[in-house]
Amino acid sequence: MLSSLSAFSILLSIAAPSHAQTMVEPAAEKQPSFAECKVNLAEIALQQGVSEARIAAEIPNLTQIPKVLEYDRNQPEFVQTFPSYYSARVNQWRIEKGREALSEKKEFLAELTRKYGIPGHYLLAFWGLETNFGNYKGKMSTLDSLATLACDPRRSGYFTGELMLALKLMDRESLNKEQMIGSWAGAMGHTQFMPTAYMKYALDGDGDGKADLWNSEKDALESAANFLNKLGWKPGLRWGREVVLPSDFDYAGVSNEKKPISHWAKLNITKANGSSVGESDIPSTLIVPAGHEGPAFLAYHNFNVILRWNNSEFYGIAVGQLANRILGNDELSKPLPELPKYSISQMAQMQRKLNSMGIDVGGADGIIGPATRAGIREFQSRNQLIADGFPSTTTFNAILEF
Repeated sequence: MLSSLSAFSILLSIAAPSHAQTMVEPAAEKQPSFAECKVNLAEIALQQGVSEARIAAEIPNLTQIPKVLEYDRNQPEFVQTFPSYYSARVNQWRIEKGREALSEKKEFLAELTRKYGIPGHYLLAFWGLETNFGNYKGKMSTLDSLATLACDPRRSGYFTGELMLALKLMDRESLNKEQMIGSWAGAMGHTQFMPTAYMKYALDGDGDGKADLWNSEKDALESAANFLNKLGWKPGLRWGREVVLPSDFDYAGVSNEKKPISHWAKLNITKANGSSVGESDIPSTLIVPAGHEGPAFLAYHNFNVILRWNNSEFYGIAVGQLANRILGNDELSKPLPELPKYSISQMAQMQRKLNSMGIDVGGADGIIGPATRAGIREFQSRNQLIADGFPSTTTFNAILEF
């Protein structure tokens, strides 16, 4: 516990920058707000049990990174389609590197599977997607990035909590600021753990007495296995599979509702090789990420576990399919279609139009989520279009012209 004198000294050092600092940064209209925020962060750190030495060493020296705020606020100009997302991530380089790692780390990965129930090819898929197998772990100061976001009102509470844990992590793992480099949002190491995940799930996989997710591949892979295990991964169950829909399939019935595999079998949905999906009662969800012209997937429980790592259907499919390809399975049986490239503003215009028809898709933010897909599907059903919930050129033009 800090003495009141120690606390006062630290807070004073933050609130009153030196003359030299003032000379270096003459644009004083922006700096005081960050300086005041650092005082508040020091007070929170005191309350949350961050060590006196750590507060004194780190918080006065935190630096705001304007580029981080640019990244956080950046809205892409165009909506990314599944084919473009998938092609950029499940590529030949990652597949080959993953297969090399699967061979080189065979014994260690088998040990992780025995301990945590996570097959090695899935761990390699996460590693490949997060940092290209450790080739790019980010270049931003974790502390400065988190402080910048903590002092920004948009998500201050979340990033303040992450910063506090990052400071505690420094003491636990004997880290210094220079070592803590990662993404602009504060994710760290081979598997891009946020401080919360690092504190809860990081493990020492190489036996050197510390969990170093930057420099130890074994630490990173064992930590990823532990994380997925704690998130509820079911051993022996695949993430999902590509399926083939019959030519007369009624897309209007597609939703996020889970159905037993036997339900899909009755609708004449088959595996990619044409064989039956089976009569199992395993819950599954049908996903059609690129409309009726693209591939379809049945997603099982472990797909939802992947989404707890990164809540994106595209990401979940990419992890599952990259894992499949690393293991030696075939590429998608149905080619990825060329899809129209829509801007965010075009999608927002479409959402406003649907809302004006009485089809509630929520806010007009230009992001195509479950509510918007359901709204598109409803419009398509009303107008004798293939109700796949995807804004094809025909559907998009029909909505705007309605």
